[in-house]
Formats: sequence, C-alpha cells, structure tokens
Amino acid sequence: MGTVSWYGQQEAHRVGYYDAIRRCGLVGFGGRENDLLDVQAALVGATGWWWAFERVCVMAERPSELHTEPNPGGAHGERRLHHSDRAALEYPDGAKTFVHHGTIVPEWVVLDPSAERIGRERNVEIRRCAIERIGWDAYIDAAGLTLVDRAEDPGNPGCLLELYERPGAWGPPGRILLAVNGSVERDSTRRRYGLPVPAWAPSALDAAGWTYGISGSDYSRLVRRT
Repeated sequence: MGTVSWYGQQEAHRVGYYDAIRRCGLVGFGGRENDLLDVQAALVGATGWWWAFERVCVMAERPSELHTEPNPGGAHGERRLHHSDRAALEYPDGAKTFVHHGTIVPEWVVLDPSAERIGRERNVEIRRCAIERIGWDAYIDAAGLTLVDRAEDPGNPGCLLELYERPGAWGPPGRILLAVNGSVERDSTRRRYGLPVPAWAPSALDAAGWTYGISGSDYSRLVRRT
C-alpha cells in the first residue's frame, strides 16, 4: 500500500475498496500493510478530515448536519454547500457554518440580512450574497439608491439596464449597473447582477458598454449577449 497519504473522508472510497477486496479474500496484504489498512479504516469510520504531524494529529469531528445543492454547470453531478434559512454545516458541539450558494458568509446574511448591515459590509462577495438574499428590488428601496438612468438592454431583449449611484459606504465613488444575466440558470431563471462601474458613466448603455470594453453606442447595436 506504500506511504500513508489518506487525510480524511475524501479518501473513504479508496480505503473502502482495499478493505472490501481484503475481506473478500481477493488479495492478500503483508502484516505492515494490514496494520496500515486497519488504522485507515478505523479513522474513516470514526472521524472527518485529519492532519498528521510529527508529534500531534489534528482531527475534525464529522458534521451532524450537511446541506448542499447542485453546482450549476457541474459536468459530473458536483454539489456545493448551501441552505437558504439555516446553517449549511453543523457539528455536534454546536459549531455552525453558514453558506450561500457555495460562499461562506456570516450568520446575519442567511438569518437576518438588512440594508444597514449590507452598507457596513466591506467584503464584496458577502455583500453580494446578502443582497441576493433580500432581492435587488427590496435592497434598492431599503437603501434608498438613486436611479441615474434606465434603458432597454439591446443584447438581452425584454430586460432592463438600470444605473444607480453607489452608496457611500461601499467605498470610492462610483455607480452600480443592475443587469439581467444573458444566460438562463439551471433552474430556468435569470439572475440580476449589480456590477460596479465608474462614476463617470453617464448612462446605463455607457456603463454596460464599459463592462465589455466598448462604447455605449457600440453596445446599443448588440444583437445578443451572454
């Protein structure tokens, strides 16, 4: 079996394979290999991830609750952590991890998102997740964002481009372009995204063009965007 290289549940299938063929008498191992396999099987059955060092071994308890969802675009049925109204990962000792569509977030993002908390958040990914939780329309109303311009999205028929002043708490002066994704999600919906754009963008079309590295007039002639 060679050098010990298993470090937790992600290798349970490999341990199970060797243990199964040994139990079925399909292969024979030497004394050292059998001892190593016994140790690995015991670890897989009793703990989660573990890391062995020279004088200490760090071991993680298995979670008591684990919630996932299909990973969009996954080619092999991959899944990611997520729960919409509780911790996605919980342990017997009470430790919890909140996850929004694969992104680890503070508890408040899942349980009690608000415009005030979003305004104080400096991490852009956490801020994005919190806004998604309450919805862009609700956030715009609650945060009192000022609409600068609105236009039909020429590359995304039936959808609007909306340009708003960026809240001062978000950092340097700028604007937010609210757009609808050109591609359909796996659940057949289209997500709305808030994209940071320069403060000098005078119109929604100019802001959308800037995100593609083209002018607003060129963007206005798009037939379809993805």
